[in-house]
Amino acid sequence: MADELPLTLKQQKQANRLRLLSLAKRPLTEEQLRLLERAERSKQNRRGRKKPAVMPDRLARTSAFTPRRQGLITDSNFVRVYEVPGYSVVEVKGRELGSQHRDAIYALFRLPRIKVTVPNPEYRRGRLLSPIKIHYETRTTWRELLKAIGRIEHLNNLLTMMQVLSEVRQVNFIVHQGKSLKDMDRIHKARAREMLPNGPGSVSGLIENIEWDGGQLDSKIVVQFGPTVLQMIEKAALVSINADVQFRLKSDHAKTFWPFIDSQPNFTFVDEERLAQLAGRDLWGEGETSATRAQFRKECREAFKDMQSASGLSEWREEITGTGRTKSRRYHYEHAAPRQLELDLLGSKIA
Repeated sequence: MADELPLTLKQQKQANRLRLLSLAKRPLTEEQLRLLERAERSKQNRRGRKKPAVMPDRLARTSAFTPRRQGLITDSNFVRVYEVPGYSVVEVKGRELGSQHRDAIYALFRLPRIKVTVPNPEYRRGRLLSPIKIHYETRTTWRELLKAIGRIEHLNNLLTMMQVLSEVRQVNFIVHQGKSLKDMDRIHKARAREMLPNGPGSVSGLIENIEWDGGQLDSKIVVQFGPTVLQMIEKAALVSINADVQFRLKSDHAKTFWPFIDSQPNFTFVDEERLAQLAGRDLWGEGETSATRAQFRKECREAFKDMQSASGLSEWREEITGTGRTKSRRYHYEHAAPRQLELDLLGSKIA
């Protein structure tokens, strides 16, 4: 079951009211019961994270960020489809994004966001346009942004941070919605015919605008998120990622795997096929050899060692599955921070 943290403030208040109603033996509707059950699961799945990156689940469980920092493709004609079956199909256009771009996004989602409503300058009476525009934005300082990403608070880092955010702004994300195998098959068939998939989707940049009032550490900076982020937040499809662990990781592959692992509270293992999808590759696809697969498995082992060293995992082990050409790997792990449900069970046993 996917991590359902966190509920929106409105949903938290509603869930609390429903608890009082249930205690008073008043009947609840099916929708109210589902919300109450979700609130209870979310409470049990909490891991006591401090200053987490609260972000849309599709950004945490997607492979739209290449696990490397050097040699990224900066051509404006760059187009690539990243797919994690069961979670997302994301088409990236504009340039290739790497680990430093992922870290910058996670730092932004670690900071408070506000919802802003402004007049729509393109609105004209009689046209099918809304008179207002709504977006989310983060208002902070360069110092706080550097602290959020775990960088040294120094003027030399401001230009680097601005360049990274600017590069994220250059990219358009086409998100094809659909999680079932039927949805994925529909998307694949449409794209193979170079047609638009018959289903919901969206295209926009993650970052719409960046403004700052100076080049000092305490100068203010405002980062406005794009419509895709607005839709994800409004749907309350959010997860909490342990950002302290994310920014302590040294391996680019670990930075790619950790958000997926940390956002799945009930998972205890992950297959290398899934890890390959998160890294944006097909281990049995064209151009892959036994040597490239061996190198990827080495990088996976290094990534799990890194996640353990960064206090994200308490232990892990590698299991060989299958035989012959179908031989694969499965990585079992134990999260270093127990869920509230696990703490409650441990407490009851001690009592």
